[in-house]
Amino acid sequence: MSSYKIPAGKQLRIAISGKSGCGNTTVSTLLSQKLGVTLINFTFRQLAAEKNMTLPEILAAAKTDDSYDKEVDSRQVELARKESCVLGSRLAIWMLKEADFKIFLLAEPEVRAARIQNREGGDLTEIMAFTQKRDSEDSARYQKLYQIDNTKYDFCDLIIDTAKYKPEQIVDLILDKLVEKKLVEIEK
Repeated sequence: MSSYKIPAGKQLRIAISGKSGCGNTTVSTLLSQKLGVTLINFTFRQLAAEKNMTLPEILAAAKTDDSYDKEVDSRQVELARKESCVLGSRLAIWMLKEADFKIFLLAEPEVRAARIQNREGGDLTEIMAFTQKRDSEDSARYQKLYQIDNTKYDFCDLIIDTAKYKPEQIVDLILDKLVEKKLVEIEK
């Protein structure tokens, strides 16, 4: 198993985005561990916990109060600018403009819903409906707040269909590209 390091005197900021259930958190976590850098993945789920709210409650509140989105997004970018890191979030690739490497993870809605069910339990049909509704609401909010079209990600350095690979394989694909672009080195 190879070890990786960021070249001496350099910093590395990797932004990873994808919709719910694409493996964003898993891949971001594994990649940050492999690189030995900070993982930044501050989400509505964590904000809800901080505010003693459920995820559906905070999502409902965010529909009428832009401060929830802005707090999550600004906190992530602020943290990412401090050090080498992997920033994993729905908007990372758009918000962290100075990221050295941008990755978009995707998967079909059925695959995403099945993963969410596996992670959280529940009825697959209900999860599918909730996820599609959330995707639609997220897209409208991002457009309104930041003029971001989250269906346009062709500018990324790497786009991966996560249904085709295990999380460890996805991380290996990313590491190969980082080595190729000389953003990381394999430790001897």
